[in-house]
Amino acid sequence: MTTHGGFEPVFCTIVPPHVLDRLAQAEDPALAGPARRTLQRDAFERTRRRLTTVLGAAAVPSAAGGRPRRTIHDARHGTDLPGQRVRGEGDEPGGDATVNRAYAGLGATFELFLNAYRRDSIDGDGLPLDATVHYDRDYNNAFWNGEQMVFGDGDGEIFLDFTLPVDVIGHELAHGVTQYTANLTYFGQPGALNESLSDVFGALIKQYTLGQTAAEADWLIGAGLLAPRVTGTALRSMKAPGTAYDDDVLGKDPQPATMDDFVRTGRDNGGVHINSGIPNHAFYLAATALGGHAWERAGQIWYDVLTGGELKQQALFADFAALTVAAARARYGEGEELDAVSKAWERVGVRTP
Repeated sequence: MTTHGGFEPVFCTIVPPHVLDRLAQAEDPALAGPARRTLQRDAFERTRRRLTTVLGAAAVPSAAGGRPRRTIHDARHGTDLPGQRVRGEGDEPGGDATVNRAYAGLGATFELFLNAYRRDSIDGDGLPLDATVHYDRDYNNAFWNGEQMVFGDGDGEIFLDFTLPVDVIGHELAHGVTQYTANLTYFGQPGALNESLSDVFGALIKQYTLGQTAAEADWLIGAGLLAPRVTGTALRSMKAPGTAYDDDVLGKDPQPATMDDFVRTGRDNGGVHINSGIPNHAFYLAATALGGHAWERAGQIWYDVLTGGELKQQALFADFAALTVAAARARYGEGEELDAVSKAWERVGVRTP
């Protein structure tokens, strides 16, 4: 496993800790029990990831260039990773819809990065893509642990199967792209940028898969993941941060859309899943101002910054914004791309040169 001198080991979940904390306090044991077990399992996996970072992971051979090499494993509701191999690259679909969705989602992610940005897998060098499904029982999360994807089935009360939204799969694999490039520190504003970049590319993977333009897209992260009893549409909204859910059990979506409402907290690694709403909204504004397919121009600018070598591990929002302005100018000149990016950051309250 390649690392780039980061300060934090990579363990990134799609459901923020503040959501699980709220669920863990529910009076209904059917809601609180799975949330508490998920928090405990996440803490264990986070520790295991830290040890792997210290001790080093086994080298993984690269795949043939330009083609994915996917392997799906089944944990059979256990926690030993990776579990039993159930589908490999080129195998026909089986009867397990979760396995098939995971396989397709890995492929959709590979295709977006290859076709839009000429990136060969998440490391740029044909890294095999591994995933484990049916992890634990009633596990309310999905995560990237620095080496592979892992999906829970959800508890059926609050969360459904975590392979249902393709942007969840794309989001977690995009953490791998960040790991192999800028390796943003997973705390505070750099951590929120880390989360935002995964939301950005997760949304682009979904839009690419559906053939949607920026105007046609819903700009929701995790749509279809919440169970019917939940009052909400998704985990996050890039179009309108803070509106994804407002539920008696989950509470209200706490994401801010602008720096005026930036949240200062010591929880969730300094609010990485909360303040990511600000750069998320900036991307949405830039992409919709430009129109067309968001992965083509807005996405290209964000990708240029992520992989260009100038984004520091501890970059703040203003640092990232300045680099997007420079990237827009370098690639497209003094045109509408530069104007759209500059105005997007201005609207969310982040100053650019």
